[in-house]
Amino acid sequence: MAIYAYLVAGYLILAGSYGIVRSRHLVHAIVCLSVAQAGTYVLLLAVGYQRGGASAPVFGSTTKPNKDVVDPVVQAMTLTDIVVSATVTALLLALAIQINRRHGTVDPDELAALKG
Repeated sequence: MAIYAYLVAGYLILAGSYGIVRSRHLVHAIVCLSVAQAGTYVLLLAVGYQRGGASAPVFGSTTKPNKDVVDPVVQAMTLTDIVVSATVTALLLALAIQINRRHGTVDPDELAALKG
């Protein structure tokens, strides 16, 4: 059953990457990047999944540390990934708005002033 999570993660990353490569609109490329980043969330959660690890990783005098617990580091990394991707998406959308205001288009092929 855990293999499905890896397949979904791979599909999201590949679909997002394909969309970025084939995009003819900056906003479409940004949305495809968000789809690819969603694949990283699924991948991180699939790596950290542990069957039967439903209890929190809190140990004390009454709870022995030999129970199966969920790794909190993977969950923290996933939340950090979500925050970083939201920030990157907001920054890229702001840049797309500025490019549209200055050049009148968001088609990457028509942006002659940006060519090196």
